[in-house]
Amino acid sequence: QVQLVESGGGLVQPGGSLRLSCAASGFSLDYYGIGWFRQAPGKERDGISCISTGDGSTWYAESVRGRFAISRDNAKGTVDLQMNSLKPEDTAVYYCATLSCSAYGYLNPMKSDYWGQGTQVTVSS
Repeated sequence: QVQLVESGGGLVQPGGSLRLSCAASGFSLDYYGIGWFRQAPGKERDGISCISTGDGSTWYAESVRGRFAISRDNAKGTVDLQMNSLKPEDTAVYYCATLSCSAYGYLNPMKSDYWGQGTQVTVSS
């Protein structure tokens, strides 16, 4: 079965850190650009970071730049999102998806792209 699976979400205090992972089943992430999105209650799903294939270019939304870092773990075959200095407004369900990415941004995933089921991140004291 071809799918993406996110892991690593949880409850963390403000200022804390979490590391999310996006893994693929049935295909390799090596050949895909990967994006991370998040959706807070009552809000639209927004792209926050992506990493390209090839040269590994990365892009970050202004809201997370300097706090989050996206990377590929070739040994594990995952794309990870290291989240530091977390704030309550980072609370959301986080999703990964295949897409086209460059240093300037991403193209919205097409119908043929893959999405994960999401992982909850809650930042609260």
